[in-house]
Amino acid sequence: MDATILLHWAEFAVRWLHVITAIAWIGSSFYFIALDLGLNRNIPGPADGEEWQVHGGGFYHIQKYMVAPAAMPEHLTWFKWESYATWLSGAALLILLYWVGAELYLIDWNVMELQPWQAILISAGSLTLGWVAYDLLCKSKLGDNPTLLMLLLFGIIVVLAWGYTQVFSGRAALLHLGALTATIMTANVAMIIIPNQKIVVADLKAGRTPDPKYGKIAKLRSTHNNYLTLPVIFLMLSNHYPLAFASEWNWLIASLVFLMGVTIRHFFNTMHARGGHKWWTWGATAAIFAVIVWLSVLPLMQDEMTEEAALTPRQDRFAAHALFPEVSGLVHANCASCHASEVYMAGLAAAPKGVMLDTDRRIAVHAREIYLQAGVTHAMPPGNFAFLTDEDRALIRRWYREVTGGAL
Repeated sequence: MDATILLHWAEFAVRWLHVITAIAWIGSSFYFIALDLGLNRNIPGPADGEEWQVHGGGFYHIQKYMVAPAAMPEHLTWFKWESYATWLSGAALLILLYWVGAELYLIDWNVMELQPWQAILISAGSLTLGWVAYDLLCKSKLGDNPTLLMLLLFGIIVVLAWGYTQVFSGRAALLHLGALTATIMTANVAMIIIPNQKIVVADLKAGRTPDPKYGKIAKLRSTHNNYLTLPVIFLMLSNHYPLAFASEWNWLIASLVFLMGVTIRHFFNTMHARGGHKWWTWGATAAIFAVIVWLSVLPLMQDEMTEEAALTPRQDRFAAHALFPEVSGLVHANCASCHASEVYMAGLAAAPKGVMLDTDRRIAVHAREIYLQAGVTHAMPPGNFAFLTDEDRALIRRWYREVTGGAL
């Protein structure tokens, strides 16, 4: 058991937690948006609207007050920890994968030759400054014009998507665009929506009439979160799809995904508000998706070859080790039919997860994945169709461990 294996299990545990909490947050968020839009507002009394629902064999009668009820209820459930837990677990996963493994996943010397500490500072700084800039825009006069604000924010997203791809690796660029968006969403909850609701609660307890402006501000941020959710899911899963993150047009693909999020949510939001079925939104979504597919394969139509960057000091140690020629021969014989610039395996359009192992340089770059997938476990080759023996796997383990000395 070495540090690499322990880190891999830590990543697994945190990723599991992140997925579970994200499901809880997205589920409650989508539910309340649908509930709010579908309320029957033609009712007598002080409530702004009500809804009757049935689930699990029981009937539920739900009422909404535009600002607050006349008196503070005895029991009040706050929906915030789903958001906080999602962001905290996501931040932990970002640190484990992209900060601890900066040389593996965050930095691409074909893009920019960064030291790990420089890349980490850019990563943390962009997430912080991104929220600050967004918050200032929402608090400006643009907040009174939600449509214009959304258009401006989309323009900024496009610029950020391009900017990240000029600094980080493709997978890290799309992941960071998703992390920035998720940071904005959670900060909306933690720093705007919940504090505003607490002001209303304090006014009720003190016998004051709550100011409706706090509800209006919270509603704007909640609407933003609603439209940002689907793009964030795509960006968080994008590292499984090299045709998205490893494309020359990855920044534009990521930007168009935000438009698809808008068209899909517009359909459901309109339907929940009893405004009918806007079927044209699915046509628009399909058209945008078709453009994304075209952009992903566009580089395949070009014959230009990009010169590969030099190895980082860590990668160079793997390539310089005495066992590397033997390991390289094993990888070329057992892995390169799938993991190559030109894939020969039937059913594969591109190398799985964008991992290419058809040159010595690429083998050194992906030493950690080779160690975990083919040395420590039998995950690769799949079904061991290439007949990698136990002795071969032991050789891979020995090569990796002698280079790292049991460290990461």
